[in-house]
Amino acid sequence: MNHRSGYNELSKTDSHRKAMIKNMVSSLIKHGRVTTTKAKAKAVQIKAERMITRAKIDSVHNRRIIARTLGGSPGNKAAAAKLFTEISPVYTERAGGYTRIVKIGARQGDAACMVILELLDKDGGSLLAKKAGKKAGSSAGKKGPGRGGKAGDKASGSAPVKAGDKAAGPAEGKAPDQAEASSEAPAPEPAGE
Repeated sequence: MNHRSGYNELSKTDSHRKAMIKNMVSSLIKHGRVTTTKAKAKAVQIKAERMITRAKIDSVHNRRIIARTLGGSPGNKAAAAKLFTEISPVYTERAGGYTRIVKIGARQGDAACMVILELLDKDGGSLLAKKAGKKAGSSAGKKGPGRGGKAGDKASGSAPVKAGDKAAGPAEGKAPDQAEASSEAPAPEPAGE
C-alpha cells in the first residue's frame, strides 16, 4: 500500500527535485507563467500557492521563510520582493486558487502532456495578459508588429495609406483576412502522397 506519499518524486533525486521546483517557482513569480509538463506543474503549483498565501501577511518571519524557500541568489531575492510587493496584494480577498494549469498538447518526441502554469488576476483571467495589455497601450507607436519592424512594413500585412488614396479599409466590404486572401494567388496544392 502506498500510504503517506505526500508528493510526486518526479523520478529525480531529492536535491534535484527541490532545486528544480525552487527555480520553477522563481520563474513563475518573475514571468507570470511557466511552460512545463503536467506532473512538474502540479508540484510547482502546490509550492507556489503556499508561498503566495504566506506572502499575503507581510512580516519579517514570512519574508525569511520565503527567502529560505527560494534561495539566496540575487534573482531569487528579486522574485521574493516581487512576491510581497506586486503579486500578493492582488490576492488579498482571494482564499486560494492563485494559479491555473492550461493544457497545450503533447510534446514532440515523448508525447508528454505539456501545460502552461500561470498566475491569475482578481477576476480569474491571466495576470500576465493584464500586464501585457498595459504594456501594449503604453508602447503603441514605438515599434510595429513583427521583429521590430515599422507599422507599414510587409510583415504587418498592410501598406501605409496616403492622403489621396481611396482604399482606407479592407477591400469591398470583406473581412481583413478575406481581403488579403483575395489579393494573393492561391497556393499550389501539394503533390499526391
